[in-house]
Amino acid sequence: MLERRAASVTLAVYALGLVCLPHPAAADLRINSPVLGAAADSLDDGPHIYWQSDSSAIVFYLCDGAVQTRRFPVRDTLSFYGFCADSLTRYVVAARAPDHQPHVFDDVPKIFAVSDIHGEYEAMVDLLVNAGIVDDDLHWRWGSGHLVVVGDVLDRGDKVSECLWLIYRLEQEAIRADGRIHFVLGNHEVMAMQGDLRYVNQKYFDGIARRTKIMYQDLYGPHMELGRWLRSKNSAIRLNGIIFVHGGIGPHIVERGLSLEEINAEAREHIDLRSYQIVFDDTPIFWYGSGGPFWYRGYHEPKEGWYSLATPDDVQAILAYYGAHAVVVGHTEIDQVDRLQDGYVFGVDVPLHELGSFQGLLWEHGVYYRVTGSGERQPLAASAQPSPSSP
Repeated sequence: MLERRAASVTLAVYALGLVCLPHPAAADLRINSPVLGAAADSLDDGPHIYWQSDSSAIVFYLCDGAVQTRRFPVRDTLSFYGFCADSLTRYVVAARAPDHQPHVFDDVPKIFAVSDIHGEYEAMVDLLVNAGIVDDDLHWRWGSGHLVVVGDVLDRGDKVSECLWLIYRLEQEAIRADGRIHFVLGNHEVMAMQGDLRYVNQKYFDGIARRTKIMYQDLYGPHMELGRWLRSKNSAIRLNGIIFVHGGIGPHIVERGLSLEEINAEAREHIDLRSYQIVFDDTPIFWYGSGGPFWYRGYHEPKEGWYSLATPDDVQAILAYYGAHAVVVGHTEIDQVDRLQDGYVFGVDVPLHELGSFQGLLWEHGVYYRVTGSGERQPLAASAQPSPSSP
């Protein structure tokens, strides 16, 4: 199953504002094996898009050990066919940087959440197909539903680019179908943008970074297409009264009187600070330290010197402050998607290599389900819910 889909992943999975169209000579893109569908031990990677100016973009790939680069003049959109084995995929990318996305939605008919993909492309595809989010050709089929990726698509695995471009394309398809994809930033997205490279797969150091002489973190810089796209994302959102945040929101964040809008604005404001600012300034330490929304684990365990283990009463107070009745988090691995903290917290970071697949959390008609890698729905026991108060 995974091997079959890995061979057909190309289909046009890549590009932001994006329209991906087959070359007129291509009868069926599924028979091709482009760069991003390369074998796991391949160093090939791309496309990467550098916005040299408002009217000029440079696109580059690593193909068969060689860097291929082309410069394109741009007006409103950048349009090109991929390089090398990706040559039958057409990319049409908006020249204008994406706007910051809304962080609150109500009346969403159904929600599906998954987290901590970490470059495991085939496993991500398998879950999305079996859960009915995308079809066998990896196109959006979930109508007006909302898919939430609760952070950490980057690092560890060797198919990070594949994962990002698939989410990137599906985001646009979902909007056209009156649905949405929400990519909530995780600590590993922030780490890549800030140059903390402890968990980057060696493929990227040996391949695209070494061959282009571009530092890995600069592949996600503010003038790179993937970088500016990531910078448009939120750090915390609320859908139907459910908060989605990668690590969590602790009582100390509420004590600061921060709204979700302020959490997103401040995290975005500090995302490009340099290491000396993060070390010596109080605000960055708060946001990017263990107590911030990217790294917090207080729903699961205490951290000496930072926070104690949150109680169900703490969680209820947090939810009441934000006008919510549940919070969904990744970041801290649990045995399977499940309720925590008397049912007010849902954890969705699961051990892929132990389970053999990812799992997701589905909300539909007020009921929560664990969705296994095969697509099986397992209802999760309900719990009392506090009444929302102030947002």
